[in-house]
Amino acid sequence: MSVLVRENELPEELTPEGAVEAAYAAELAEVASKLLRGLPALIECDKDLAPYAFVNVRNRLKASGLRCVYLDGRPKQEEKTGAVQQGLIGGMIAQLRDAVRGAVERGVVVLPHLDLLTTGQTGLTSEAREVIPLLYENPEIVWLGFKDPSFALPRVIENLFPYRVSLVGIRLERLRHLVTRRESRKFGRDFNPRALYKYVSGINAVRLRKLLSTLEGEDYPAKPSSAYRQLRQATLGATMEVPNISLADDIGGYSRVKERLNAEILDVLAQKDLLTSEDELRATEELIPKGMIFWGPPGTGKTLFAKAMASEIGAAITVVSGPELKSKWVGESEDNLRQIFHRARQSAPAIIVFDELDSFASARGTYTGSGVEHSMVNQLLTEMDGFHREEMVFVVGTTNFVEALDPALLRPGRFEFHLHIPYPDEDARREILRIYDRKMRLQMTEETLEHAVRRTDFVVPGAAAGTLFTGDHLNALCRAIARRRLRAERTDETTPDDVEQALTEWVDKQKLSSAQERVVATHEAGHAVLALAFDRPIVRIALTDDVVGALGYVRHSENSDERKVQTRAQMLEEICICLGGREAEMLLLGDLYDGATQDLHQATLIARYMVEVLGLGGEEIGPVRYRALDNKPYRQPDLSPAQQEQLDRRVRAIIEEQRERAAKMLGERRAMIEALRDILVEKKVIEAKALRSIVGANDKPARDDR
Repeated sequence: MSVLVRENELPEELTPEGAVEAAYAAELAEVASKLLRGLPALIECDKDLAPYAFVNVRNRLKASGLRCVYLDGRPKQEEKTGAVQQGLIGGMIAQLRDAVRGAVERGVVVLPHLDLLTTGQTGLTSEAREVIPLLYENPEIVWLGFKDPSFALPRVIENLFPYRVSLVGIRLERLRHLVTRRESRKFGRDFNPRALYKYVSGINAVRLRKLLSTLEGEDYPAKPSSAYRQLRQATLGATMEVPNISLADDIGGYSRVKERLNAEILDVLAQKDLLTSEDELRATEELIPKGMIFWGPPGTGKTLFAKAMASEIGAAITVVSGPELKSKWVGESEDNLRQIFHRARQSAPAIIVFDELDSFASARGTYTGSGVEHSMVNQLLTEMDGFHREEMVFVVGTTNFVEALDPALLRPGRFEFHLHIPYPDEDARREILRIYDRKMRLQMTEETLEHAVRRTDFVVPGAAAGTLFTGDHLNALCRAIARRRLRAERTDETTPDDVEQALTEWVDKQKLSSAQERVVATHEAGHAVLALAFDRPIVRIALTDDVVGALGYVRHSENSDERKVQTRAQMLEEICICLGGREAEMLLLGDLYDGATQDLHQATLIARYMVEVLGLGGEEIGPVRYRALDNKPYRQPDLSPAQQEQLDRRVRAIIEEQRERAAKMLGERRAMIEALRDILVEKKVIEAKALRSIVGANDKPARDDR
């Protein structure tokens, strides 16, 4: 069956009352049926729809002789000249009291503003405490209540209504009955209700009629983009925005992340827009996940990817911080969630981004607060389950700790699409830097760009030391370079020295004496010589504290640091390299200094991991796992003191073996250590290209010869 509709199949004219009948006839007929049988009913709908829905129900009840009393708080004609003027809520309560205590015949009492009477920040309002007894005082009254979707009713009020219906948005199959022939001409000769539904799914029928009647532009345009643009502007909520971020051009690198996002989400949505068969469309809609988790370290662009996704599909987006949703008032956190979803549905197509989702959706049993998180998770799932299949509303949760999320959220059907956005690798950093170079007009040369790529694979200097460079850090680096160029009124090319200055200019460096520099240079030369001996590529040796907490360092290439599989021999080599700085001090200086703390810590961790986890401790220990299954650095609690002593003894033996190995290898390469030490003291930094010439043809150079 085709989804296209011919113009002569559409209504010629349509009043608001006719639109309500066309959109909600079945639901309102059921409401009238329940009321006729004496069953109170609650209608959830927007305020501008409520009067029309009431008129529809009232007309149905009239045919059966059932009268309606509409309590809207407005004074009757004879009351307008009275001495005492009441407010809206006071007037509604007075009318309610008269209706309850003065009713002499069976009828329906209508409460068009039930949420105003009963909803407040701190639970039940003072008005609600007066209204609730009245609602239960006369069991003969049949109630018809209206509530706004943005607000929740107290449970004691909801229990009064055994029948409830929601008139939020419109159904896809009813849309063709809500567009007139004249209006359809603004969308071209072939009217596709599905294409229109993408932009109006969350709008009620009355509001839809107002928007369609105001469309401007030519009839039968070649492309209906103007009409859709007008609708997009009219439905965009105050807290929503339509971003303009290209996934391909504005986000550098991350080719695998982009490939997956395109393959599993964007390409499917694009294919869906091309389909004209109703059956094929329904089948495709079942494939699209509505809930997504974007996870990874801070600053890697999780929210940026969500905005790029919104831009690609023309969706509005709202970014909500998890902690901002929480409230000390009972029920307000859930109300905040409810309102966010309501606004997003009215602004569809839309994406809701919950930043720091783990702040309120952590695994059950881990809550340390008031327990409001559990209610918020339940409300979140309720709102997501309330989506119509055809609605283009997506929910994206971003988190740095995906393992902390409640497993109930991550199962298929909820947040089933999980996208990992890691630290940018070398290629990604290069592409990110190119984008910022272009946007900020830095005029980086290729040499400068490659230098920046190499320098940003190390930990970030400053307060964030210990974390790898992310896209945010690269942005900050480029802005620092741009500020330097602006101050100097420069229009020339950016050089590697500019990159170094931007990275290190404002780092508080420790002043070392010449003797201290010689000690640190000896230590780092020892690490470097062993790394070269084991064919571990080095990209930089530095005698500087541009990395907080380190007076010097040897930086290996990313590939060597990110090995996914390591042999026993390679792990022993890592221990040997860790001990190289200490042994170089002993060899050349005849004493040991205090710079090997981190080296010893790392060597001990590797040795313990080999012995206690991998079963690589030798025949004495055997191929047995001695550490708890969660891999935390503590042993199984049932080990005897003798077993623990045996493990410690083997760890010490491994480290001592590798210490002796390091001492022997360094003794054979004393001249190389001295050469590296002296150049490092003089130059402070040795890059990979310079290192190659220093090592000489008879020793193993770094493979990275950039």
